[in-house]
Amino acid sequence: MMKMRWFRWVFIPALIVTIFLAAYPIVLIGKPDVRAEAVVLLDLRTGKVLMDVNGGKPLPSASMAKLMTELLVLEDVAAGKVNWSDEVTISRYASTVGGVNLSLRHGEFMTVSELFQSMVIYSANDAAVSLAEHLSGSEAAFVQRMNEKAAKIGLSNGTYFANASGAEQQELGLNHPANIHGNTRMTAADTAKLTSYLLSSHPEILSTSSLTQMELKGKGLYLSNTNWMLSSLDGPYSYTGTDGLKTGYTAEAGYCFTGTAEKNGKRLIAVVMGASSREERFEETRKLFDYGFDFEPSLKDRLLSWSYLAPELSEL
Repeated sequence: MMKMRWFRWVFIPALIVTIFLAAYPIVLIGKPDVRAEAVVLLDLRTGKVLMDVNGGKPLPSASMAKLMTELLVLEDVAAGKVNWSDEVTISRYASTVGGVNLSLRHGEFMTVSELFQSMVIYSANDAAVSLAEHLSGSEAAFVQRMNEKAAKIGLSNGTYFANASGAEQQELGLNHPANIHGNTRMTAADTAKLTSYLLSSHPEILSTSSLTQMELKGKGLYLSNTNWMLSSLDGPYSYTGTDGLKTGYTAEAGYCFTGTAEKNGKRLIAVVMGASSREERFEETRKLFDYGFDFEPSLKDRLLSWSYLAPELSEL
C-alpha cells in the first residue's frame, strides 16, 4: 500500500511534468525596459496583464480619450439611434476647437461616417466634438455619457472624461461652452480595459483603424493614419499584425499610443503614455509587442492549467 501511495504522489506527477515540458518548453524572456510615464500590456483573449508600469496612475491621455467617443458612436449606430449617412451641421464651437482638426467651417455639413473616420484615422478634434453634439445634443451631455459608460464597464476613479476629443483646456478655443472645462485624465490600465471592451464588443472598429488613408470628399483632402505601426504601411515602424488603434499628443500628455496587434490568434493591447517623441511611442510599443508575443506563462500557471490531468499538481 505504501509503495502504491509513493508511486501516485511522486512518479505520476513527475511523469506528467516531464511530458508537458517536453511538448511545451519554457522560454525565459525578461520584461523590456520601456521609456514612458506608464505602460500596460494586455492579452485580449485571456485578460492577463503581461506588463504594468505605473498602470494605475492618472495621466493626461490626449486623443486616446477618443476611444470612448468611438465606442459610444458605434453603440448608437448598432442601436439604430444614428446612421452613418446622417448629415451633421458643424457648430461654431466645433469649427474653432484647437489641436489636430479638419478646419471645418461653421454651418457646413459632414456625414457621421466622414466624421467618424476622420476621428479614428486622423484624430481630428473638430470631428469628435461634432459627433458628440450630434449624438447627444451637446458635448456636455455626451461627456456625461462617457463617464457613465466608464463606470459601467468598470474603469477606475483615476479615469475622468472632460470632453469628447481629449483636448486640453487651452486647446478648446474661444467658443467652447462654459460647461466644457477641465482636462481628461486616464490610467494606462483603464485605457487597456476600455480598448479590450471596444475590441470585444465592436471588432469592426479595426476595419477603420487599419486604413492607411481616407479621402475627405468635397474637400479634396487625403488624410493619412497617425498610426505608423500599421503593418499595411510597410514603413520603418510597421509591425506585423498591427491594425489599430489610437495615437495621442498634447504638450502636457507627451506622446501616447494605444496599439493592438494579432499574431497566430493571439491579440495584444499595448498602452504607452508620456513618451518623449512621436517615434519613441512606437519604438516602445514594439518592445511590448515583442515581449508579449514571445511571452510564456510561468511553470506554476501552466501546471495549474493542466491540473485536471492530475489533481495533485494543483497543490504544488
